Amino acid sequence: MGRSPNRTGIGIVIALAAATVHPVAAQVIFGSPADPPRIAIGGGAFDVLPNSNRADSRATGLALAEYRFGDVLWIVAPFVGILGTGQGAFYGYGGIGFDINIGERFVVTPSTAVGYFTRGSGINLDANCEFRSGAEFAYRFENLSRVGVGLYHISNAGISKHDPGAEFATLVLTMPFH
Repeated sequence: MGRSPNRTGIGIVIALAAATVHPVAAQVIFGSPADPPRIAIGGGAFDVLPNSNRADSRATGLALAEYRFGDVLWIVAPFVGILGTGQGAFYGYGGIGFDINIGERFVVTPSTAVGYFTRGSGINLDANCEFRSGAEFAYRFENLSRVGVGLYHISNAGISKHDPGAEFATLVLTMPFH
C-alpha cells in the first residue's frame, strides 16, 4: 500500500509535464460558435449493463435521431431527439449540451436531457418522465461532420417509487444542417 501514493505522484508529474510540452496542441476551447446546426443519427445498445436480478433487464439494440441547434446561448447548444429500442421502448427528449474542443479535431460534448419514455417489452424504468445525462466523444472532420461514441445514463431521478435506471452506448454520425 505504500507504493500507491508514489505511483499517484509520478502519474501527476507525468500528466503535468505532458500538458506543458505542447500547450498549443492540447488547447481546450469551450463551445463551437462557428459550427452550424446539425442532424445526428446513430445506433447502439440500450441497457448495456443489465441487472441480472431483474427479468426485464437485458441489452437490446437502439436507433436515435437528433436535431442539434448549435451554440444558441453562449456555449450552450439545445437539442431535441428520439430514441427507439429493439424491445419497443421509445424516448422523446430535449436538452442542452456544450462542446469541449480538444485541439481542432476532437470534441467532447457533455449533455443532459429530459423526456417522455415508454418501455415496450424492455426494462421498466418506473416512470414516463426520464432524465438522460452523459457525453459524446467525437472526431470533427474538415467539413464539420463528426463521428463519435456516446455513453449515457437514463433514470427517473427518484421521482418515482423505484429508480432502476439504465445505461446506453451509441455510435453517432453528425452532419451539418445548412
